[in-house]
Amino acid sequence: MFLSITTTHQPATDLGFLLHKHPDKIQKFNTSCGIAHVFYPESNPDKCTAVLVLDIDTVSLVRLYKFPFASLQQYVNDRPYTASSFMSSAIAQVYSSALNGNCKNHPELLDIKMPFEVKISVIKLKAPKEMLHEIFEPLGYNISYIQHPFDTQFTAWGMSNYYSLTLQHDGITLKEMLSHIFVLLPVFDNEKHYWVNENEVQVLLKKGEGWLNTHQKKEWITRRYLKNISAYMKVALNNLQDDIENINILEKETQELTEKQKIIQEKRYSLHQQRLDIALEKLKQTNATKILDLGCGEGKLLKMLLKEGQFTQILGCDVVFGELQKAKEKLHFDNMSPKQKERITLLQSSLTYKDKRLLGYEAGVLVEVIEHIDEDRLPALEKNIFEYYQLNHVIITTPNAEYNKKYEFLLEDDFRHTDHRFEWTRPQFKAWAMKIKENFGYDFQLFDIGEVDELLGASSQMAVFSKNHIKNM
Repeated sequence: MFLSITTTHQPATDLGFLLHKHPDKIQKFNTSCGIAHVFYPESNPDKCTAVLVLDIDTVSLVRLYKFPFASLQQYVNDRPYTASSFMSSAIAQVYSSALNGNCKNHPELLDIKMPFEVKISVIKLKAPKEMLHEIFEPLGYNISYIQHPFDTQFTAWGMSNYYSLTLQHDGITLKEMLSHIFVLLPVFDNEKHYWVNENEVQVLLKKGEGWLNTHQKKEWITRRYLKNISAYMKVALNNLQDDIENINILEKETQELTEKQKIIQEKRYSLHQQRLDIALEKLKQTNATKILDLGCGEGKLLKMLLKEGQFTQILGCDVVFGELQKAKEKLHFDNMSPKQKERITLLQSSLTYKDKRLLGYEAGVLVEVIEHIDEDRLPALEKNIFEYYQLNHVIITTPNAEYNKKYEFLLEDDFRHTDHRFEWTRPQFKAWAMKIKENFGYDFQLFDIGEVDELLGASSQMAVFSKNHIKNM
């Protein structure tokens, strides 16, 4: 991860005093997430550049914490290369004095607005690229960026969501600029390498003081910074209205709203069980005996399938190794009888790549899976599921975006989960099912899951696909 800060303020070497890092030294710092290196490739009265390079070791991080972070995906991930919450943590530790507005030797520099050029390589943007302009330009930055392709040798794969970013500001204090970077890096990435709790509300309000309360995208920034936890979001947004004058009431408000959030979560878990129950019912109706649970997660449906004697071969796969480990534990796999073990297989596999190990099964089920895949990767999933694996039946559930209006904790155009790449309305889902029918020769039926609203439909929607020559259920 690379962050450079350049100024042409006269004398430019004042940057060294503000950062509390001597330009003539190459310094190394141990941070909570890796080794940070600070050096100055140029330092003279006319121009000064300070560089922060963060080198993290994801293997050590996974071993240090006894559970795998969702964002780490165990050992294979992009975390060492993208400026994210890791970089924000490094800024808070290495540049703590500058971030907090302290300069012991030259306090008069703190309020001086200087020209800055900031380069960040690379950020991961889980949003349309126009959002870069909508976030930075209201703060006074001129922005330019380079969007990187998925692979320079396979241009047909298209462009990735990774960007090298350059920001220029004609006059801003160093504290203000670092506060912007500190808050926004994990917002663009939409991930954090640590658990978000009520303390994050106070951090956001402190670092957002003076700019976040007037930003036109403050709701979007707040939601992502607080990982879409509505209890914390409401507290933060309420306090932003008063420009952080009432931070002392945060603890009480957070506790009250957390209780409400728990009630919401309980309802969502109940809905998830409804999805699993209906998926199991439809699988039983197919008379299939060999089942693929594609995107099995922690194995709730697998556990239900094992209780049904109809299913003689069950395979659960997921792209996240940590989820398979959870499934193995919840199924008590190591203590299964040999006969039960013969019925079930757990594999790490991606649905967008062909996997010969998944051949030979009759029916597949994807419960709330497709919305976690980028839409431009769906054609690869479709060819695998509906053509390569030659399944007689495929059962798919996904959220109904129209029903989101019923969830008070969701902002407009928000997704129900931070990892969702899209959410479809009922007409969009039906149009996709029609495309599957035309391209791969499957008939389909659509079903509602959960309480049905007369205008908005149900919370989740299901499609049951069957090959044309097989009678529909």
